Amino acid sequence: MSATRYTYLGPEGTFTEAALRTLPEAATRELVPMVSVTAALDAVRGGEAAAALVPIENSVEGGVTTTLDELANGEPLMIYREVLLPITFALLVRPDTHLSDIKTVTGHPVAQPQVRNWLAAKLPDARWESAASNADGARLVRDGRYDAAFAGEFAARTYGLEPLVTQIHDAENAETRFVLVGRSARPSAPTGADRTSLIIWLGNDHSGALLELLQELAVRGVNLMLIQSRPTGAGIGNYWFAVDAEGHITERRVTEAVMGLKRSAPKVRFLGSYPRAGVTPKDVRTLRPGTSDGEFVKAVDWLTRIQDGRP
Repeated sequence: MSATRYTYLGPEGTFTEAALRTLPEAATRELVPMVSVTAALDAVRGGEAAAALVPIENSVEGGVTTTLDELANGEPLMIYREVLLPITFALLVRPDTHLSDIKTVTGHPVAQPQVRNWLAAKLPDARWESAASNADGARLVRDGRYDAAFAGEFAARTYGLEPLVTQIHDAENAETRFVLVGRSARPSAPTGADRTSLIIWLGNDHSGALLELLQELAVRGVNLMLIQSRPTGAGIGNYWFAVDAEGHITERRVTEAVMGLKRSAPKVRFLGSYPRAGVTPKDVRTLRPGTSDGEFVKAVDWLTRIQDGRP
């Protein structure tokens, strides 16, 4: 395995590359763009890269389904850290292009809902066609396939384009969460401000089936941060769920909740426990009474005394 190579959703000039370059270790790694999330993760599975950075959640569109599907299937991988990147778009064009010249625009499908209102107001007659990534859209504009692309302003120089309009976003404070994914190993030590990610397959389809799974988290005071359903491919009505919860797998409330899920669900895939980006322990909400590690230990000690016949 190449310990010095990181892959990412390319080509050069994507928001994913910009997010990757915020990591200190990126300065000492070979950063290799890949044509898709699948290709980036397969390079890790095949030993061609130590890790891959891929988008997993957007504050406007929710979970990135391609990434979730890839993490749910195939050889298991693990998330080791996350990066949050504020997202604002520029309209990139070839030199000497005016707004009135634009008839076709492109960008990643996740970008479209984030610029839909601006597009309707400023370019109501322009035709949108999706690209594999925002940077790939910029490449297609350079090659003359489209008139304009929504991408990061930083991509303009890479593709010889000009930012005709900048700071485009329909939602204020939009951001995308990216995750650094590697081969499965021991999770990093808890920081006090962590996230645990899981994939949970639903068992028999019956009333309250999902509620039963969520109660494994709720009764132990584990806060749910994300839940998204995806079809298993086995027919209508068959789903698995991507779940993010506050806390680390080594914390007793999370440990017991995951064990409860494992008992209740036909299949659970652990995707990792890792530090939350931009969050410190002092930012984490106070635990509900009865759910701290110390209180779990006291309960176990009490039960042990009863089992031993001690008062």
